[in-house]
Amino acid sequence: MRKQKKKINFEILENIRIEEMVAEGKCLARHDNIVIFVGGVAPGDVVDLRITRKKKSFMEAEAVNFHAYSDVRVQPFCEHFGTCGGCKWQHIGYDTQLYYKQKQVQDNLERIGKVPLPAFDPILGSAKDKFYRNKLEFTFSNYGWLTNEQIKSGEEHERRALGFHMPGRFDKILDIQNCYLQPEPSNSIRLAVRDYARANNLVFFDKLGMTGWLRNLIIRTANTGEVMVIVQVYHEDEEALTGLLEHLAVTFPEISSLQYVVNGKGNETFHDLEVVCYKGLPYIHEEMEGIRFRVGPKSFYQTNGDQAYELYRLTREFAGLTGNELVYDLYTGAGTIANFVARQCREVIGIEYVPSAIEDAKINSQINEITNTTFYAGDMKDILSDELIERHGRPDVVITDPPRAGMDEKVVAKLLQVHPNRIVYVSCNPATQARDLELLSEKYDVNRVQPVDMFPQTHHVENIVLLTAK
Repeated sequence: MRKQKKKINFEILENIRIEEMVAEGKCLARHDNIVIFVGGVAPGDVVDLRITRKKKSFMEAEAVNFHAYSDVRVQPFCEHFGTCGGCKWQHIGYDTQLYYKQKQVQDNLERIGKVPLPAFDPILGSAKDKFYRNKLEFTFSNYGWLTNEQIKSGEEHERRALGFHMPGRFDKILDIQNCYLQPEPSNSIRLAVRDYARANNLVFFDKLGMTGWLRNLIIRTANTGEVMVIVQVYHEDEEALTGLLEHLAVTFPEISSLQYVVNGKGNETFHDLEVVCYKGLPYIHEEMEGIRFRVGPKSFYQTNGDQAYELYRLTREFAGLTGNELVYDLYTGAGTIANFVARQCREVIGIEYVPSAIEDAKINSQINEITNTTFYAGDMKDILSDELIERHGRPDVVITDPPRAGMDEKVVAKLLQVHPNRIVYVSCNPATQARDLELLSEKYDVNRVQPVDMFPQTHHVENIVLLTAK
């Protein structure tokens, strides 16, 4: 017999005070000494909660009625707030966001790291809390999401959508009218593509049925004023594609790189596919301190370029470079940090597991006439070997900027063996950073901690830690 699914008891708890913001952008409340995690609320709100999930040690809930609103609340500026899942903290003042991001870093390092810590430097906020991203990716759908208000209206609504995935739904796309994440001409380009496609009956993609034609739109803007647009389609249709691309080229002469991808796969990733440059150059440029970074359609570059400069500037400051150091830059990506610090040290060795990123790193050295960098592609725990260290020498400084999972234990063990004088650890996940700090504490002290906000209106936070050899 089929086992019956356990029903959730949608219990209502009344007059619950929201206490603080915690991980993943949710807030925390308590009832009978049980922790409750709630989304879409603010510290200081007094609400009625509907329990949606119940475990022994915690519950999850949604607010169904507000008795009082918090003083830290502000009016969200985006019409899609509450439906789109992109900027979940818009209802929280930016100073309060920064307070809780710093608290998140401190809580993780103290609770997980369990190592002696200095006084933290105050979090560095972003000068821009809107229009700070240089890359956005939009998805086409022939069956766009309808809001509750649209459903209740009883009217017919246009379902061909170009926008963002609904939270937790791979097949549902919210049509976006205005987005405050990326500066113009991003909004205008997206709307022009959508309106042209609708007017010319170009078929939007059906993710469930794997039918249709228009799949994806990527817009990249740069601080040099250059703009890249990539249109992704499901199959060849030269006439339709030429019409759309020519419309974009004529309407937006500021597009300096207009490209397309034909992708017949089950997903929208195109790192293994050919990207065709239809007009302009196959790349754009970002710039920091006179260093130009070439950004191609498959390149990684920090999506908040202005704040990335502040992050890298602080990383270089923490490294304490005098011009004589051998620096290893682990998880170097497209070599942005490596090339950024190269003029202040003797030599930089960059290591990254993505071969195309290493090719970008080498190109970025070449176009800037930087001659003291060497880059290797491969698995970090394999490339960072005794042979590599024998070839290049023991590093004076290691800069490491790993993915959210943190560093592999073998990489940590190798750092302990090699024992550089200083390690500058840049992290987008303070929890895994804290775990690695505990492992490194055998031979290193934490001397500085500097949180940096790269993504206003979200719960994400970066952190820089300086470790010095004992």
